[in-house]
Amino acid sequence: MREFVRAVLILAISVLPLQARAEKAVSLSATEKVRLWEGTSVHSKDVTLETFLPEQGKSGVGVIICPGGSYCWHDYETEGRRVAKWLNDNGIAAFLLKYRVLGKYQFAMFTRLFFPGHQHPDMISDLQRAIQYVRENSERFGIRTLGAMGFSAGGHLVMCAAEFADTDFPALSGISSSQSRRLDFVAPIYPVVTMKPPYVHKRSRRALLGEYRIHSKVLQDSLSLEDHVPANCPPVFLVNCTDDPVVKYQNSVLLDSALTVRGVNHKYIRYENGGHGFGASDTKGSELARGWKKEFLLWLEEELKVLEKSQY
Repeated sequence: MREFVRAVLILAISVLPLQARAEKAVSLSATEKVRLWEGTSVHSKDVTLETFLPEQGKSGVGVIICPGGSYCWHDYETEGRRVAKWLNDNGIAAFLLKYRVLGKYQFAMFTRLFFPGHQHPDMISDLQRAIQYVRENSERFGIRTLGAMGFSAGGHLVMCAAEFADTDFPALSGISSSQSRRLDFVAPIYPVVTMKPPYVHKRSRRALLGEYRIHSKVLQDSLSLEDHVPANCPPVFLVNCTDDPVVKYQNSVLLDSALTVRGVNHKYIRYENGGHGFGASDTKGSELARGWKKEFLLWLEEELKVLEKSQY
């Protein structure tokens, strides 16, 4: 009984603050919404990709958005729909991915002990399938350049896609595609990076690895992104805040250092204040940190010039 009460309290503590900080839903209509695994052997009907295409000023750029939530849930508004609207307002097509996660209930109620639910590699499989889908329909979407942007745990996910593009995770489920899994750029925003002490975000690690694999040194090492940056990693735009109370800021420092050592083209901005979870909000975080959106657009403009030159 005591354990049950404790679990209920944990669930309340984890959910209520999110509700208290919830913003009014942004007005935005998807062009389409598809179930990425429909018609396949993967029975995950909740994995969806919503497409939001800009009405004007189309840039030929598309961004797959991966909201955060400790691999337990999705911040679908601040780190999802608001991001999509901001991208659309700047001529960028947005693809909002609802990837598989553990679930708040499973985490809080300890049912994960008996029903492990979604764990790695489910999440990266979903993102790679989304990349394949967008590339398969790039002409219809008017996309020439494709990147991914993720927040918190979603930042870890997009960096996984950048680092492990050579591993065909959907193929493990019998799904084949001739489309490239390589992204043209990635933007991890206040990301989870390491799975090892002392800077690990424990909730994300527990949800990603599962209750019975959480202490596996092999898995911890294999999913600590600072240890696996490839020389051909796509350009990276990295942002976080020193006063982040959720994911220790050293996560991004580790990634910045690894990208530098490997000679990967990237930009790292660390704001002194702004906290965590501000996404594309106009009110959350600090005015300073909310400036990341302008910085990203300026960075992307320069990266597109470099990409165009390399194609000729």
